[in-house]
Amino acid sequence: MKNSKQVICEKRSYSREFDSHQHDFGQFLFPLHGSLDIQTMWQKIKLSSDYCFYLPPECNHVYRSTDRNEFLILDIPTHYLPSGTESMYMKLDQQWSSIRFLLLEETRNQETSSPLNDLTRYVAHKLRMSTSPSIDYIHKHFKESIKMEQLAEIEHYHPVYYSSWFKQKTGKSPKAYISELRLKEAKQLLRTTSWSISSISEELGFENSSSFTRWFVRFEGIPPQKYRKN
Repeated sequence: MKNSKQVICEKRSYSREFDSHQHDFGQFLFPLHGSLDIQTMWQKIKLSSDYCFYLPPECNHVYRSTDRNEFLILDIPTHYLPSGTESMYMKLDQQWSSIRFLLLEETRNQETSSPLNDLTRYVAHKLRMSTSPSIDYIHKHFKESIKMEQLAEIEHYHPVYYSSWFKQKTGKSPKAYISELRLKEAKQLLRTTSWSISSISEELGFENSSSFTRWFVRFEGIPPQKYRKN
């Protein structure tokens, strides 16, 4: 595909035939009607109206739509993008819905490119600041039992790839990352509450206080009772 040096924002529709390509710019896809099947090397998703999707530069993807469809597409030149951007499959929350609305308005107003360029810079900033859905899920549910397959499914990654992706992104394995959050919460509860060890272990999702104590000693070198006294 041609090298895009300018921001392009327009509505597009896709055919039922499979197509495959990659481009040297980033691309944001906002569904307006219908859905789009997209497959990258490690992801396979059906993009519908409740989600949006970002494709980084040089990411080969196969795509097609099996129904009537219309998408708002934002092509983002690389000089707008933070380095090392990755594909992101995100819930179309209130903020992203508002961004989609503003971008739609800009497709109707082609008199000047300045507002569109400013919006694109904001989108790039959002990409830089956005938390991956599975990491956000971990922060909300780390006290519960979380399976690797569950996290991979949230990102629509293959489980084998998800583990290496997660470590590259956070510097830790998913298991170590979750344990760190649980340990931080355990220490906070031990320091700031008078809860029993049994209550704290239950709060953090352990089967019993004995398993919690063994786990705590493995990380801190002392039992939780002694940590509390110190």
